[in-house]
Amino acid sequence: MVLGNYKTAVSARAADADILKCSQDGGIVTQLFTYALEEGIIDGAIVAAPGDEPWKPEPVVATTKAELLAARGTKYTISPNMMLIKEATRSYGLDKVGIVGTPCQMQALRKAQLYPMAMRKVPDKIALAIGIFCMENFPYMGLETIVEDHCQTKMESAVKMDIGKGKFSVYTERGALSQIPLAATHKYEQPGCHVCLDYVANLADVSTGSVGSPDGWSTVFVRTKKGEDVWSKAIAAGYFETKDIASVKPGLDLVTKLATGKIDKNKKTLEARATLGVNKGLRNPYI
Repeated sequence: MVLGNYKTAVSARAADADILKCSQDGGIVTQLFTYALEEGIIDGAIVAAPGDEPWKPEPVVATTKAELLAARGTKYTISPNMMLIKEATRSYGLDKVGIVGTPCQMQALRKAQLYPMAMRKVPDKIALAIGIFCMENFPYMGLETIVEDHCQTKMESAVKMDIGKGKFSVYTERGALSQIPLAATHKYEQPGCHVCLDYVANLADVSTGSVGSPDGWSTVFVRTKKGEDVWSKAIAAGYFETKDIASVKPGLDLVTKLATGKIDKNKKTLEARATLGVNKGLRNPYI
């Protein structure tokens, strides 16, 4: 229930130095999509690329490694990747689509596959879905306030943002680091995040995040038969370095703690909403 169904859990990082040197953590998403592209497993991947405003992502269909590299790194404001699914299959003519997204986006993807209203012939073309761990997200104006007002850093000067060890961190192109307590960011969260009961994207084929693994590595859950097939072939081809998750610190104990914390906290929101309107709470989609 807390971590979802999975076949394998490991700590991993990309073997490609070009991917790893500028990745958020272990470079898992970029490396796995790169492998899938090179092997013809996917024709392209829907990813969150830089938009017109600094750190405001927009979804794009990446069909080359260079385009994947341009989109690497975590953006702490939502990129509506789901909106490009039909365009990827129709305008781009892709028959095998990869997509990366947050837990809520993975849930939307699976719903679209089960009930393909206005998405005729699209569901069968999803070849690889990668989910990313997510506790909460920020609207762009909220993120801008956190970075510029609280961290005293211009959005255009930031080269990386990170959440970990109870802090929100912003790194600049000149090597400066500005941090604030994560608690100070809570009031800027997307309200919709407070009803989500999934921290580890348990409906993805493969899900990944930094929590549980050492710096520079990522925790990876291989969840489906499709995900297992792609992941095992990528490992055999030397695309990743891996470690037994039981051998690293803090390991799955921390992942479990945070996943449980998100569920417990957001269940309170769900229970409160059950007393509003039609007096019916939101259903837990994972049971």
